[in-house]
Amino acid sequence: MIKGLSTEGLRKEDEMKVKVDEEICVGDETCVEICPEIFEMRGNIAVPKVQEVPKELEAKCREAAESCPVLAILIED
Repeated sequence: MIKGLSTEGLRKEDEMKVKVDEEICVGDETCVEICPEIFEMRGNIAVPKVQEVPKELEAKCREAAESCPVLAILIED
């Protein structure tokens, strides 16, 4: 790293991000069952524990998103 330059705030090209649209989540818990490393329940709504998905959990996270009955999980590559 060059002295004085910060990489904070820069997005890595290969970084997957995940969000849950709380307006449409019905609390089915499918995502938590499939990928508990990323998703947890907060009351009746599923929420991601982290926004940036580790590479080794990307497939499970995508499976959770595809399995959501209301498609409330948003993935950004």
